[in-house]
Amino acid sequence: MLLENERQQVAEYGRRMQAAGLCPGTSGNLSVCDREKGLFAVSPSGMAYEEIRLEDVTVLDFAGNVADGTRKPSSEWALHAAFYREKQNACAVVHTHALYCTTFAVLRQPLRAVHYCIAPALPAYDPERITESIVPVAPYQTFGTVELAEAAVRTCGEGNAVLLANHGIVVCGKSIKAAFSLMQDLEYLAQLQYQAQGGAYVLSDDQMQEAKKRFTTYGQKPGGSSGY
Repeated sequence: MLLENERQQVAEYGRRMQAAGLCPGTSGNLSVCDREKGLFAVSPSGMAYEEIRLEDVTVLDFAGNVADGTRKPSSEWALHAAFYREKQNACAVVHTHALYCTTFAVLRQPLRAVHYCIAPALPAYDPERITESIVPVAPYQTFGTVELAEAAVRTCGEGNAVLLANHGIVVCGKSIKAAFSLMQDLEYLAQLQYQAQGGAYVLSDDQMQEAKKRFTTYGQKPGGSSGY
């Protein structure tokens, strides 16, 4: 069986996503990549997360060809493949319809730096360059299309997260643990932003530059964790 460990992670974190209330019904999808093999394991289409087992997870190459598995892959497989092709450091992708993040996707408003936990979603810390501190919104495209995948990756740019207009959110990370943690942090941030609309103080790009610098040494090993 190809990518047995990655398939197990997809099944496990799918259940965690559902338990955290990030994916109503069978919405959303996730994947884990093995870059040496040029393959990724992705959740199956339309299956309840609590029912997904290792053998239900499909393995694809970056062009979308099935390498192993009998289940139909997620309708958003092209979205995952595009992130792996364009973002060489991404080894996991999580896409959800989390309530507060999707609220801002429906409003077509970016997530802003109302809390410094947004830092891991932003382009990497660079002492020579200050970037805008937002999670941007990709223009609307029909779900499950190559056009959606291209718009998402293009809008995401050098960051690790992007809202999909009238749809949801996509995040990527160096591991499924990192991507899932970022997803949780951004849903928390989105709830704060929504509840404080009109009155929230937004941290400046300079302030976020300092926060991003601090995140490079946060946790038990440099660059190895997110949190606040």
